[in-house]
Amino acid sequence: MGKKYSKEDVLKLANEYGVEYVHLQFSDIFGVMKNVSIPVEELNKALNNEIMFDGSSIDGFVRIEESDMYLRPDPDTFVIFPWRTNSGVEARLICDIYNYDGTPFEGDPRYVLKRNLEEAKKLGYQFNVGPECEFYLFLTDEKGNLTTITQDNASYFDMAPVDLGESARKEMVSTLKQLGFQIEASHHEVGPGQHEIDFKYDDALTTADNVMTFKMVVRIIAQKHGLHATFMPKPVFGIAGSGMHMNMSLTKDGKNAFYDLSDPIGLSKVCYNYIGGIIKHAKAMTAITNPIVNSYKRLVSGYEAPVNIAWSARNRSPLIRIPAKRGESTRIELRSPDPTSNPYLALAVALAAGLDGIKNNITPPPPVNANIYHMNKEELENLGIERLPGSLEEALNELEKDEVIKEALGDHVYTKFLEAKRAEWDEYKIYVTQWELDQYLSKF
Repeated sequence: MGKKYSKEDVLKLANEYGVEYVHLQFSDIFGVMKNVSIPVEELNKALNNEIMFDGSSIDGFVRIEESDMYLRPDPDTFVIFPWRTNSGVEARLICDIYNYDGTPFEGDPRYVLKRNLEEAKKLGYQFNVGPECEFYLFLTDEKGNLTTITQDNASYFDMAPVDLGESARKEMVSTLKQLGFQIEASHHEVGPGQHEIDFKYDDALTTADNVMTFKMVVRIIAQKHGLHATFMPKPVFGIAGSGMHMNMSLTKDGKNAFYDLSDPIGLSKVCYNYIGGIIKHAKAMTAITNPIVNSYKRLVSGYEAPVNIAWSARNRSPLIRIPAKRGESTRIELRSPDPTSNPYLALAVALAAGLDGIKNNITPPPPVNANIYHMNKEELENLGIERLPGSLEEALNELEKDEVIKEALGDHVYTKFLEAKRAEWDEYKIYVTQWELDQYLSKF
């Protein structure tokens, strides 16, 4: 994971490719990408960490009186966008956020992940992650408004050629490749209009940056094709939800630390402990990996969504699945996260949970190799299998009780996140939905 670019390299590349604007990107606590655009003349200043912005304008960052913050671009994240806009060639840099006094800003999600990666490094580990990101492509109507009509079942919409989604996805893949992504798979998913694009695993920081870039590219290309891409976990009742499975592994001294040839299923003690840690903290992590009200419409029984806190090397129904490959490919797949999660925070809490398992030698329960979906409540209880929280409120209550996950987030992010999400839940709670009107308006 050596350095790719120096400051000089970035300036040289920008000059060579005739870049006119550079987007300085960073993420707010909720994983929404923020942009400060500068003309290329300011690039040198940016690379010397001299660009300031007002932190109080960003949700969940800081109050007005402490608002001056600095953007510090990471030269390794420099890419030139393969599409042209009216303003010519554009590039981007992902930034870390620093306080006025030159210390890292605690509320920067990228810093939260870096802090947790430092913990892993102290124990000699590098954390690698490969994400599988699902999304829906919906048609926009003639006024450009969003719909939840997918073009797969738009056969009666003669305006939409059948391969609209396919050609959008092909262009997404080729654009991502131009941005340096190694695409492993790209295919249509279970739901009509649902797609998945998987890219090669990388160290966790690069992967989190990549997830942010990936979402941006998918949205931009969808728009070009007259479609709207959404990462909402359950946009339509009755069809499959969208997840973001995370394939995780640790390496030590360049070797996969999850693999052990002598184990009956090829997993090391480190791997078992990591699984133990995730299972222990699964409930509290859910507030971060499934952070919106709608997330819990996906986490229900019956749609292949992992609601039971268990692990298996055989089937796909539990929270943690161990894919078949061994050796350097040994990894665990966490199936609960959805793509509305902030990738920096989701990876930070998953790592913190796993490291807690390693540090405290937590043994996981035995694997569950029968299909959990077919078990009734009693069978699940007999096996001691608990369930993930059923609502955002429940998940926030679990988060409040879990010191390991709170510490992984740090005070600032934990407090601001909890505050905002409690408000979101309270707002949802008092909202009258269409379902209630359909059920009760005529009955009572």
